[in-house]
Amino acid sequence: MHALDQADPLAHYRDLFVSSPEVVAYLDGNSLGRPLTASVERVGAFMTEQWGGRLIRGWDEGWMQQAQTIGDDLGRVVLGAAPGQTTIGDSTTVLLYKLVRAALSDRGDRDEIVIDRDNFPTDRYVLEGVAAELGLTLRWIEPGDVTVDRIPLSKKTALVVLSHVAYRSGYLADVAGITAAVHEAGALVLWDLCHSAGVVPTELDAWGVDIAVGCSYKYLNGGPGAPAFAYVAERHHGLRQPIQGWLGSQQPFEMGQGYEPADGIRRFLSGTPPVIGMLPMRDMVALIEAVGLEAVRAKSVALTSYALELVDELPVEVSTPRDAAQRGSHVTIEHPRFAELMPVLWEQGVIPDFRRPSGIRLGLSPLSTSFAELQLGVEAIGALLEH
Repeated sequence: MHALDQADPLAHYRDLFVSSPEVVAYLDGNSLGRPLTASVERVGAFMTEQWGGRLIRGWDEGWMQQAQTIGDDLGRVVLGAAPGQTTIGDSTTVLLYKLVRAALSDRGDRDEIVIDRDNFPTDRYVLEGVAAELGLTLRWIEPGDVTVDRIPLSKKTALVVLSHVAYRSGYLADVAGITAAVHEAGALVLWDLCHSAGVVPTELDAWGVDIAVGCSYKYLNGGPGAPAFAYVAERHHGLRQPIQGWLGSQQPFEMGQGYEPADGIRRFLSGTPPVIGMLPMRDMVALIEAVGLEAVRAKSVALTSYALELVDELPVEVSTPRDAAQRGSHVTIEHPRFAELMPVLWEQGVIPDFRRPSGIRLGLSPLSTSFAELQLGVEAIGALLEH
């Protein structure tokens, strides 16, 4: 066994995940995390005992509160959020739209939104649509690491939308510093946590974050298409979101005339909660709590540091920061041949992630990725580049 794996105090946790015999190196946990065997059992038991056994009675026996229950667990273990500020439901795209619109309604005298051109397409597309819808102006941060001095803030800025970890480069933003600067300018900030939740220690309350969204199928191992989460600081619970569905109303089962929003975080929900889709998240949040997020982060830093050592032996360009304090849990390398090499890698059971035009991301999930498979995967890329 690889010496680094022998010395790894978290190595035994890999046995808790479903294995893939035909995959020798899975380096795409930043796109889709492996399922936990506990989640396989949980979903199966739910379908037979809860859905099949309790049927419609399940709504009164806990299903209806599940979005807030899991949200509170996620907030406590992963996000640094006090109870009552995190909920689960909808996709990241829908939650972005709802919370962007809610935030803008609170800054009606301002008409500019700030976002970076390197942000994930969904974030950019949602803001382009909202800006066109409301007649607002987008102020773009040009490509590069997002630091306080590069954010075009003014008295016209209503909202800034940024990612905690950049999806391409893996750059880790200074959430606390940027949030403070945005607030000083009188604006609100929305943080996209998709590439940091579950792998980077986060303190939303302590950092003064206004609102945040994130997906659950990467480092939270919720499965393909699993529902996203939303964080809204308690001081902003008076915001009104635009998709007024029955579940976000004050009395959902009254079915009354006229919409009155619920109190608290539930007002940011819209439709029926995705009960089955939330289940796997419970197991991963419980595992992170048992291990400790600081230990997860330490393994992440060790993996990305080793990845950088390995790729430095290849004829590639590295897009990820060298400073561990400035990177998340993936390393991005660039080469013009990567598009043609990806199918060959997959045939060999080596599964990294490709981002056009020429980037491979090595997505490293600390609790399920070994140092040995990381080395095997990088060596497979190097071997193909030699031919």
